[in-house]
Amino acid sequence: MTTETNSVLNTVKEAFAPVTEAFTKLQNLEVPEAAREFVKKQAETAKVRAADMHAGSEKVTAAIETAVAGSVSEAAKISRTIQQAFYQDAEAFFAGIDKLASAKSLSEAAQIQSDMVRARGEVFVSRAKATTEYLGKLVADSAKTAQDNFSKVYSKTA
Repeated sequence: MTTETNSVLNTVKEAFAPVTEAFTKLQNLEVPEAAREFVKKQAETAKVRAADMHAGSEKVTAAIETAVAGSVSEAAKISRTIQQAFYQDAEAFFAGIDKLASAKSLSEAAQIQSDMVRARGEVFVSRAKATTEYLGKLVADSAKTAQDNFSKVYSKTA
């Protein structure tokens, strides 16, 4: 039985001898200088590109931070303006109620009411005009900021 086992083992060794020999030679194989230089050059190029990509991503992040910070500031300004408008409207309403309560006749009350409606209409038109101008300026400024930020980010890659 051991002779048979040895015979099978020898047959397997002989069958795999070329593979074993090739693997042994492969371990001692020298890599040509040109191949090593090529790999070094490619690694250096990849390193530079990774650094450029990192710098570009930093610029994009800075541009986003600038845009978001500006947006938060503008949102706060808009919120304050809206709150102020609500307060002014409430003051005008209560002042109008006070005037109406002091009217001595129905015609005087009608005149006070007419004046209040006209004044509120003028305020509404004034606010609509100011809002339109503000939004137009905000859009123009935002577009300019975005254009400036993207030109900063992509100027090196272009």
